[in-house]
Amino acid sequence: MNVFDVIIIGAGAAGLLCAATAGARGRRVLLLDHNTTLAEKIRISGGGRCNFTNLDIHPDRFISDNPHFCRSALAQFSQWDFLAYLKEHGIPWHEKTLGQLFCDHSSQDIIDMLHQRCQAAGVVIQLGVSVQDVSRSDVFQLTTSQGRFQAASLVVATGGLSIPQIGASPFGYRLAEQFGLAVTELAPALVPLTLHREDCEQFAPLSGIALSMSAQAEHGPAFREAGLLTHKGLSGPAILQISSYWRAGEKVTLDLMPDQTITDFIDAAERRDKTLLNRLADYWPRRFAEAWLQRLAIDGNSRQLSKKQLAQLEQAAHQFQLRPNGTQGYKKAEVTRGGVSTRELSSKTLMAQRVPGLFFIGEVVDVTGWLGGYNFQWAWSSGVVAGRNC
Repeated sequence: MNVFDVIIIGAGAAGLLCAATAGARGRRVLLLDHNTTLAEKIRISGGGRCNFTNLDIHPDRFISDNPHFCRSALAQFSQWDFLAYLKEHGIPWHEKTLGQLFCDHSSQDIIDMLHQRCQAAGVVIQLGVSVQDVSRSDVFQLTTSQGRFQAASLVVATGGLSIPQIGASPFGYRLAEQFGLAVTELAPALVPLTLHREDCEQFAPLSGIALSMSAQAEHGPAFREAGLLTHKGLSGPAILQISSYWRAGEKVTLDLMPDQTITDFIDAAERRDKTLLNRLADYWPRRFAEAWLQRLAIDGNSRQLSKKQLAQLEQAAHQFQLRPNGTQGYKKAEVTRGGVSTRELSSKTLMAQRVPGLFFIGEVVDVTGWLGGYNFQWAWSSGVVAGRNC
């Protein structure tokens, strides 16, 4: 039997930083993962440059059945603390839009940094290991494909169901349930939305067209970013953001002209004696303007519009509603919404309140951040907090 102080299952963002933190305290740490490479999700994120955090981290930008749960961890280890790690390791970074921070060179810089911190802390890393059984008496005992291990503390950092092609699995949820912990409803999040057949038939020819918009689900905030028409439905940052709030059967509302009223825009264009279609093509791609007018049954060749038509256009421009029929699923989702119930965990330590020594961190927990580096920050914050307490 191989004996450690802490065993961490999952060598992703949360697991690696948790291991380095615990090891730096002098804990004997074993980090296990069923994948044969470290932190695949970090590697592929941000187009290979890893959107590792955001300058504007706030607790209200995280979704959970217990919305205040994340406050403590985010306060204990903030985006500024993570940036200090990057400075220490000489990793250059830059800001894109909306406070999103990316590596200048490659996501591998982040992986190498975490690996180096683990090595410096004496962490034992074993990859390509499947965990076959977990039990607990006075300590946790693990039976794996590489032998049996035991430890006083067990940290579960196995991630969610998103991107199964790089090894995602429900292992963490099943382990939580094995120990009697509740798991909230799971769903793909930060994911493209799909449309019903009749809407797809109308918009599929417009696949690839991007529009500036403000998008909103029925029970969530509005997001002002780009939206993208696809052959299956809707995507782009604005749509990915609202997908985390969208529930089956609900409508989404798009403001397609968030900068101004359509009446003022048309009035200004009318002085140039253009048709309605030609006027709208000054603002949107022509193909989209044509399909939008067709959907509203308004003649694009019109030069004069009635007050009723103007009112119809105004409403459709700012409250264009569609009812998605689903999402593109975990294969295209960046994260999983839901997870191990935060009501089962201590917000100060991430330990299960009814199972001493058992911790859950990262995506496996019911904390889902916005698009833009928020989910990585939750991984760093929850990983460090558990690492300080396990």
